[in-house]
Amino acid sequence: MIRKFFRLDELNTNVRQEVIAGVTTFITMAYIVVVNPRILEAAGIPFGPSVVATVLSAFFGTLAMGLYANRPFAIAPYMGENAFIAFTVVKVLGYSWQTALGAVFIGGLLFTLLTVLRIRSWLASAIPEGLKIGFAVGIGLFLTFIGLNETGIVTLGVKGAPVHVGDFHDTSVLLAILGFVTIGFLMIRRVKGAILIGIFVVTLLAFFTKTAALPDKWVSMPPDISPIFLKLDIKGALTWGFFSVILTVFVMDFVDTMGTLLGVSYKAGLLDEKGNLPEIEKPMLCDALATVVAALLGTTTTGTYIESAAGIEAGGRSGLTAVVTALLFLAALFFAPVFAAVPPQAYGPALIIVGMLMLSPVTKIRFDDLTEVIPVFAIIVLMSFTYNLGIGMTAGFVLYPLMKALAGRIREVPAGLWILAAISALFFVYYPY
Repeated sequence: MIRKFFRLDELNTNVRQEVIAGVTTFITMAYIVVVNPRILEAAGIPFGPSVVATVLSAFFGTLAMGLYANRPFAIAPYMGENAFIAFTVVKVLGYSWQTALGAVFIGGLLFTLLTVLRIRSWLASAIPEGLKIGFAVGIGLFLTFIGLNETGIVTLGVKGAPVHVGDFHDTSVLLAILGFVTIGFLMIRRVKGAILIGIFVVTLLAFFTKTAALPDKWVSMPPDISPIFLKLDIKGALTWGFFSVILTVFVMDFVDTMGTLLGVSYKAGLLDEKGNLPEIEKPMLCDALATVVAALLGTTTTGTYIESAAGIEAGGRSGLTAVVTALLFLAALFFAPVFAAVPPQAYGPALIIVGMLMLSPVTKIRFDDLTEVIPVFAIIVLMSFTYNLGIGMTAGFVLYPLMKALAGRIREVPAGLWILAAISALFFVYYPY
């Protein structure tokens, strides 16, 4: 029954492979259970209730992705969007977190409407293959950079040299390198679940070397969510002065989700012969509804997570992968101390490896055509060097039609791409730098 419901035979996969993939995806993104609430704490959202909101929104979105869309993608509150809300909207612009969540809710409703009307899927089909390749490769480098930074292999530098090699005398850094080599070795030997095994081995070694602390307790009851549940201020968000915030939230999620879906799907081989993701409106509707639910629960914009690539690399091809990930998120409500105990030096190498694997589509870039290369290059480098997926994606949307127009090849630009370019241009105009 499970095989038939998730079309496992059709997708050339099996239950064991999907379960391993689901666990792998969860482990690589379990940090969000703690990190998202810590970031939003700077906006005044209490940590305990925020953990519950983070977990429940991830559970709802990822379960919907598995059961309704039958895709191996996980949904959770976006990194980047949460920092934008906490540090820019609340800290710099001075709005309340309740009003900021009102903007997230409005954005979710707009996404839902555009998805139901199939406008989002129409726009997605207008994106050329070159940009989709850029999304995949850019996401890969972004994941790699996150992994290098989280593990301490690469650290912040000084003015004039913003990044610096980490301390290779540090045990935690050495464990991260060992994790990278271990996963690489297991993959060379074609061991199933190589990424998950690598994470588990390094976690045990981190406990043994005391570079990571064992959890004080294994099970705990979830905190009370009532201080943030349904506390969003929609009326406060519906003001002209808040327009730039709503536009930024809308565009960041719009392009992040679209780019992530297409980029990860490209690597997973889920796109059809025309380079489109079949029934893309289903995963888009899942992320739109999850954003609405997230705002009601008390957390920020949700969307498809790039860490889904880790589960896909582990063999995930169906919605069963997402269902397993969703159930693990639900379990995290009670086992949060255990999942929080997995150190960066354990999951960081997995992100680096997955990032490496996502670089393979770069060979399909048409390097003999600068109208293709320039926007793709902008996507790839800006995603990582601005530490913001949305910046790279929107830059690509603006540059692609511009380069084609300058080359006198304007007819090569699909109508939908002009709309994406206009929206992206507005993003750069109103982005609160």
